[in-house]
Amino acid sequence: MTYLLAMAGPDFDAPQLTAMGLLIEVYEGVTARLTPVHARHGISGNDFDTLIRLARSPLGRLRMTDLAVQTSMSTSGITRVVDRLHRHGLVRREPCPDDRRSSFAVLTEDGRDRVREVLTPLVEEIEACFTGVLDSAQLPALLDALRAVRETVRPGASAGALSPFDHAAQRERPGSAGRSDRRVPPTPPDDDPRNRHE
Repeated sequence: MTYLLAMAGPDFDAPQLTAMGLLIEVYEGVTARLTPVHARHGISGNDFDTLIRLARSPLGRLRMTDLAVQTSMSTSGITRVVDRLHRHGLVRREPCPDDRRSSFAVLTEDGRDRVREVLTPLVEEIEACFTGVLDSAQLPALLDALRAVRETVRPGASAGALSPFDHAAQRERPGSAGRSDRRVPPTPPDDDPRNRHE
């Protein structure tokens, strides 16, 4: 049997490879469409990812350590992003009352206004190239599948609070109310993906 498998060679058409290849192609394609939208509003993809996670968190704040885990950035990486947003008045830092070594990143009113400003054109672009391509049955199925995979590859995605991208999942449950699940997905990293793991 081993001999026969060796003769057959590797399966270049393995569905696992196809799934991974499609995911990468879609990710890169959507990223290319969203990057100019961020740039027109004076922020990067990492900036928006940070701002939207704060905007959709209780009290508009997260511990810096939890924010780093949620965004898959290193401690130094998230510090640089928050410091940059702080210089522009979009985020402020607050000490953690029960842990002197920790601090909160808090969304300011200017930061909330910036999120609102970019949200409409960003959602329109996402709808045009991603969610709008799917029908009413495909989108919920895709979201469920992505959450299932995330539980394996990003178990810390909801560190410190319910992940902002799971709010609609709660609303989908029987008896819940609220908006539909057509919302902003995690924003891709800046041009160099290594920036997220400095």
